[in-house]
Amino acid sequence: MAERSFVEEVKKLRLGAGEVFRGEGILAVTKALLESGVAYVAGYQGAPISHLMDVLADAQDILAEHGIRFENSASEATAAATLAASVNYPLRGAVTFKSTVGTNVASDALANLASGGVTGGALIVVGEDYGEGSSIMQERSHAFAMKSQIWLLDPRPNLPSIVQAVKHGFALSEASRTPVMLQLRIRACHVHGEFVAADNVTPAYTVRDALESPRRDVSRIVLPPASFAHEQEKVAERWPAAVRFIEERGLNEFFAEDADDIGIVVQGGSYNTLIRALSRLGMADVYGNSRVPLYVMNVAYPVIDSEVQRFCRGKGAVLMVEEGQPNFIEQNIATLLRQAGSTTVLHGKDLLPMAGEYSAAELLKGTRAFLERYGRIEKPATRAATPKGAVIPLKPIADNVNARPPGFCTGCPERPIFTAMKLVERELGPHHVSADIGCHLFSILPPFNLGNTTMGYGLGGAGAAALNAPTGKRAISVMGDGGFWHNGLTSGIANAVFNRSDNLTIVVDNSYTSATGGQDILSSTAENPTRSTGHAIESAVRGVGVKWVRTMRRTYDVAGMRDALKEALTTREKGPKVLIAQSECMLNKQRREKPLVRKAVAAGERVVRERFGVDADTCTGDHSCIRLSGCPSLSIKPNPDPLRTDPVATVLDSCVGCGLCGEVSHAAVLCPSFYKAQIVSNPTRWDRLRQRVRQAVIGRLQRRDARVRERYAF
Repeated sequence: MAERSFVEEVKKLRLGAGEVFRGEGILAVTKALLESGVAYVAGYQGAPISHLMDVLADAQDILAEHGIRFENSASEATAAATLAASVNYPLRGAVTFKSTVGTNVASDALANLASGGVTGGALIVVGEDYGEGSSIMQERSHAFAMKSQIWLLDPRPNLPSIVQAVKHGFALSEASRTPVMLQLRIRACHVHGEFVAADNVTPAYTVRDALESPRRDVSRIVLPPASFAHEQEKVAERWPAAVRFIEERGLNEFFAEDADDIGIVVQGGSYNTLIRALSRLGMADVYGNSRVPLYVMNVAYPVIDSEVQRFCRGKGAVLMVEEGQPNFIEQNIATLLRQAGSTTVLHGKDLLPMAGEYSAAELLKGTRAFLERYGRIEKPATRAATPKGAVIPLKPIADNVNARPPGFCTGCPERPIFTAMKLVERELGPHHVSADIGCHLFSILPPFNLGNTTMGYGLGGAGAAALNAPTGKRAISVMGDGGFWHNGLTSGIANAVFNRSDNLTIVVDNSYTSATGGQDILSSTAENPTRSTGHAIESAVRGVGVKWVRTMRRTYDVAGMRDALKEALTTREKGPKVLIAQSECMLNKQRREKPLVRKAVAAGERVVRERFGVDADTCTGDHSCIRLSGCPSLSIKPNPDPLRTDPVATVLDSCVGCGLCGEVSHAAVLCPSFYKAQIVSNPTRWDRLRQRVRQAVIGRLQRRDARVRERYAF
C-alpha cells in the first residue's frame, strides 16, 4: 500500500476549462500532463516526487479514458528508455524520478535520447533537493543537462508557474526536437495553491496509432556516423531553436527591471525564498513587488545571452542566486559579461554559501550583504547593553540541541535482523558489511554500527564483490526488496553466481518499497488490480542459479535469525548464499490496522491489543536490551529502589507490540524483566470474570507476602 492515498484528490483532475483547481503542487503537475495531451507516462518513485507516482496510480481510470499508458518502471533507466516512443512518433511522453541518483541510473538512456533527438515532446520531471534532510548526495541535474544538452526548466514554486512549465516543456521539446527536464524541489512538490484549469486533452496521436503504423528513421538511431551528425545538429539547429522558443514565449521573467542600477538573477525554484528575504529587508512587499530588479530564470539551461545582457546593461552590480555546487550559471554569466566587455560586477558564491540549500536564513544573510555593500540598506548598529545588563546573543541551534540521527521506526521488522547480526558478531567476530540504499541503511548508526560502505540502490551485493578470498570469513551484503527488483537481482545476485562468490546477501523483504512510500513491487503480497504481484524473491534467486537460499518468514524471531545467519557464515557449502528476511513494514501495517481498530472499538466490538513492559523490580539497569534493539519505545526511568542508582528500562506508550524486546531478552539471555500484557477494549463478561479472579488471587498473594515481610522485619 502506498504511503498516502490520493483517491479523493484525483477527482479534481476532471475539472474543465475555467474551473479553479486548488491543491498540491504534485497534483498540479498531473493535471498539467492531462491538459498537455500526454500519451504515456512512466517513472520510478523517490522523494520528493514519490507522490507523483502515487497520484498517477490512483488516477489510472482517468488516464485510461484518454488512452494514456502509465507504467511503474522497474528503475529510472527503464523509465528514461520509455521515452524512446517519442523518437519516431509525435507522441508526448513524460517520465519522473528523483535526482540526482535517478538521473545517474538513467544516464545511458538519457544520453542516447538527447543525441538522436525526439519527434514528440519528451519531458523528464526530476525531484531535486539540496537540504541537509535530502536523502541523496548534493549533485546537480544541471551538470547532466549541460553534458547532454537537455534543456532544464526550474519554474517559480507556485501552481500557475508549474502548470505552464509542464506545457511549455512539451512545446519546447517539440520546437527544438530535444528532451526537456523539469526540476522540482520538495517545496514545489508540496506547495498548495490554485490555478484556472483547462480541459483535459486526448492525445491527437496515440500509442495505438504508433503500433498500427510503425515508423523508422535510421538518422535518429545513435550509431556512428549518425551520432557525430547528432552533435553537430544540437549546436547548429536544436540550440538556436530552443533559444528562439524561450525568448518568444517569455519563459524567463523580468520584475522591476529598471527600478535600480543593481539587480538579482535568481533560479525560478529559489524565487519564493528570495522574495521572503527581500521582504524581511524592506525591499519587497508581502505581494512580491520588489524594489530590486529581478531576472527570474525559469529556464536554468540554456542561459539566454540576450536576456542576461539586457538585464545587466546599465547596472553596476548583480547578485546571482544559484542553488547547488558547482556554480555553473554564475560561471556562464561571468564569461558572457567578460566577452561583452561589460563593467557590471557579478556576485554569487562569494556572498552566498558554496553548497547546500538556500534556505530563507541563508538568502537573508547573503542578500543583506549584497544590499549593504551597495548602500541600499544600512548596516545594523551594534546593539548596546540594556539597563538591566548585557545583551545575550542567541546561540545557533546546533550548540543547544544534540543531533538526533535517523533510525528505524517503532516496531520496524528490520531492527531484529541487525540485532541478530550483533549477536552473531559476538560469536564469530566482526564481518565486512556492504550496505545499500533503503531503511536498512540506518543500521550503520548506533546502536548497531553495522555497515562499511554503500554504493547505490540495489548495489549492496556488488559493493562486496571484490571481497572474496579463502580466509574463512565471508563478507555480508544487504539490500531491500525494492533494490533487489531495481537492479540487485542482476548486478548483485546473478553477478555473484557468475563469479562464484562465497559471500552472504541478506534481502530484506517487507512486501513493498517502504523507503519510497510503500509502493507495490513484484514480490508484494497485496493483490493489485492493475499490477502483477506475488512473485517470490526466493524463486527469482534460485532462477539465476543460487543453491543456498533460506527464507525467514518472521524477522522478529531473533534466535531464528541468529541461527540462520550463523549457518550462512559457517557452512562449508561454496557459492553465494542468500538469506531472505520477511516481515511487513510496521509503519504501513499500522496505517492499515489502526483505523480498523478504532472503527471496531467505536462499534463496541471486542478488540485485544498486545503491549510489552518492564518489571522495574526485576530490571538490573544493564540496558543491554536497549543497546541490542534501539527501539524508540524503549527508554529509561528512575529506579524505584532507593538503594540502586542506575535507571531502569521502561516501555513507552508508543509501543506497537511487535515483541522484539522480549525476543532480544530471550535470544541474548538477558534479564527476564520483560512481560507481555493484553489490553482488551469492550471486554466480554468472561473477560471481566477472569480479571476479577486474577485480581483476587494476586491480591491474596500480595497480602500474604506483606505479612511475611512484617514477620521477619527488623
